[in-house]
Amino acid sequence: MSVARTLKTLLATSALVLAAGGAWADGIGASLLTQQHPFYIELAGAMVAEAEAQGVPLKVSIANQDLSKQLADVEDFIVSGVDVIVISPVDSAGVLPIILKAEKAGIKVVTVDVPAKGVDVTSYIGTDNYVGGVKAAELMGKELGGKGKVAIIDYPTVQSVVARIDGFKKGLESFPDIEIVAQQTGITRAEALAVAQNMLQANPDITGIFGFGDDAALAAAVAVKSAGLEDQVKVIGFDGMEEARNAVDTNPVMVGVIQQFPAQMGKEAVDTAIKIMAGEEVPAEQPIAPGVYTGS
Repeated sequence: MSVARTLKTLLATSALVLAAGGAWADGIGASLLTQQHPFYIELAGAMVAEAEAQGVPLKVSIANQDLSKQLADVEDFIVSGVDVIVISPVDSAGVLPIILKAEKAGIKVVTVDVPAKGVDVTSYIGTDNYVGGVKAAELMGKELGGKGKVAIIDYPTVQSVVARIDGFKKGLESFPDIEIVAQQTGITRAEALAVAQNMLQANPDITGIFGFGDDAALAAAVAVKSAGLEDQVKVIGFDGMEEARNAVDTNPVMVGVIQQFPAQMGKEAVDTAIKIMAGEEVPAEQPIAPGVYTGS
């Protein structure tokens, strides 16, 4: 099923849940970062399924990585009087004003996958990205035999990615003979491909690339092949989506991915919102430990 068709089905389902909610007043409004990535399709699907199972009204909006749209969508949730807003920020700092506005209106806010910056929300649910970054560094160090030159493909406006990169750099401190020689932003797969090509051209002795997400890593693997460096460069990704896991199984350039669990996040986000609506206390942070996938 195509991404667009999948999300259309999800949103239609969420509208049904919204209509069926009854006992939960105005329920949950969820603003998710994108509909263009399998991770968020799975996360949204789990949210819709859990809301339906619990009989809780849920409305899902998709920001498509557009901060202005996300702010407008959350504004609509505030005006409609939802009880809890779940948000995956497009920009961790950029959502600060709308979160403060929601809280001023008496609406609790939960962030999922991507944390907000500069504001304390009721709960944050997401991968322990820092630990995931450390695990990526440990894998890179092992694959490179403890020495080499590494490049990073980044997405610096998203706080979860900042944590991944911080963890990766910290983890590499255990490998003093591994040097980071390049770090550039490549948000989409097309941008990541161009960035990887540029970094490999400028630093032909690169032996490892860490992609902030699987799209970036898969693009880097293509760039490595195009440059004829398959025997030299090892690539590690972060997300664990099926395409990336398959690449790890079949492409020797892709040596591993740090694996997230979006379905668990989505279910936990809805369950947390339900507890908040029921007046229960919830943890301020609910980290989900990542896995490491290095092949089946």
